[in-house]
Amino acid sequence: MSSHYFENFADALPDSARVAEAKKKLEAAGVKYILSCWIDMFGIPKTKPLPISDFELLCAGKGPQFAVHSVSFVPELGPADSDQIPVPDIDTIVICPWDRTCAWVFADLWWEGKPYNLCPRQALKRAIAEAADKGYAMFAGIEPEFITMKWNDQGQPVKAFDNDPAPGEGLRPRRQAFGYDVEFSVDAMGFLGELIDIIEELGWNIHDVVTEGAYSQFELDFHYTDTLAMADRFVFLRVLLKEVAKKHGLFVTFMPKPTTGDWRSGAHLNTSMQKIDNPGVNIYQGEQGQWSDATFHAVGGLLKHGSAITAVACCTVNSYNGLVPKVGGLEGGTYTWAPTHMAYGRNNRSAMLRLPQSRYAIENRAADMCMNVYLSLGLTLAACMDGLVNKIDPGRSLDEDLYVMEAEEKTKRNITPLPRNLLEAVEQLAKSDLAEQVMGRALMRSFVAYKIDEWERYHQTVTDWEVREYLRLY
Repeated sequence: MSSHYFENFADALPDSARVAEAKKKLEAAGVKYILSCWIDMFGIPKTKPLPISDFELLCAGKGPQFAVHSVSFVPELGPADSDQIPVPDIDTIVICPWDRTCAWVFADLWWEGKPYNLCPRQALKRAIAEAADKGYAMFAGIEPEFITMKWNDQGQPVKAFDNDPAPGEGLRPRRQAFGYDVEFSVDAMGFLGELIDIIEELGWNIHDVVTEGAYSQFELDFHYTDTLAMADRFVFLRVLLKEVAKKHGLFVTFMPKPTTGDWRSGAHLNTSMQKIDNPGVNIYQGEQGQWSDATFHAVGGLLKHGSAITAVACCTVNSYNGLVPKVGGLEGGTYTWAPTHMAYGRNNRSAMLRLPQSRYAIENRAADMCMNVYLSLGLTLAACMDGLVNKIDPGRSLDEDLYVMEAEEKTKRNITPLPRNLLEAVEQLAKSDLAEQVMGRALMRSFVAYKIDEWERYHQTVTDWEVREYLRLY
């Protein structure tokens, strides 16, 4: 995986011999089409499919060009400005499991000979390069959760693996929690088994699949890797899930909470660090099975910049419906097991940061499937570096249940809550020097402008809840 950050367009072009070798292998595998995918401000891949006969032109920077700003909700350029040019990272080529006539390759955007300043993948590569200059490399794993759905005869979305009548349409008896349930796991194995086989074929080393708390909600746990590779895998996985679901007459949603009673679909970020001059050694693992001092310094950096990270990792209005301790009507449980405060603890799932009992990685639980993973990991890396370089003290580990702790006790102990909504989070992001460093001024301003607009559109909307609550109350 090439994570080198280039300053000049010509230096970024892949070697012609490697291009020829890659094309030969693709043609031998029956590939006819190339999807060269760049990443937009929201972490969504975009492309123009091209025939494999144009692969060399693509890799020479002479393939399709894009008016990226023409499909932006907050364009920073106009109709008279130059187009952006994608340069493929040929280390990322993969044959699409859902259609083996197509190959996918991630690309970085360039504009007028320089890295395009609204390209999130370039932003992450820059953060990786800055950490490497200080002697560090970050590794990452993600725990993606999603809900599988289908359309009923009335054109309404319903849970894919839930055979009881829908709420209000008949007897809906009390049931076991969906989480870990054998029967539901068996029922879903046609869909899940295909995903397991594909992920194993991709070489991601999947460890298990989890039936999660919400009905038809699943989690895929696969092995960690370097930061850029994990970001790419996350984006590819979201497309893979959609394509495999379609084959089974289903669809998946990454919306954190489609209904009030659903458990939140998170995407917890697990990160660890190594020294460049001592590869393979996780610096978070201390002596005699303890956490190292470096771990707590990194935690200090993450807590210092927690609000800004949360604004990017929990980037929708709906995200914050899930960052609460308890929900009326929660299916199959009582507490949400979601983080509520910017604190850390040893295996404490009510805190933003968890030091798990099973691995030497810092788990940030305040992240979900809608995030731009490149920006989220870029901010995470930069925050950890701030903590490591400046030896930031995170304070004592909080190993208590934050869901039941009294508000007065939290205030007394200076335990800071996570942002309560998107507006609070984005207002903190806009003040963050670290975010501007990682994202660059143009990308950060565009991101903030769009998210403020998203909040305003939501805030101006009269919801069903408001009508039910107030129409006849007063």
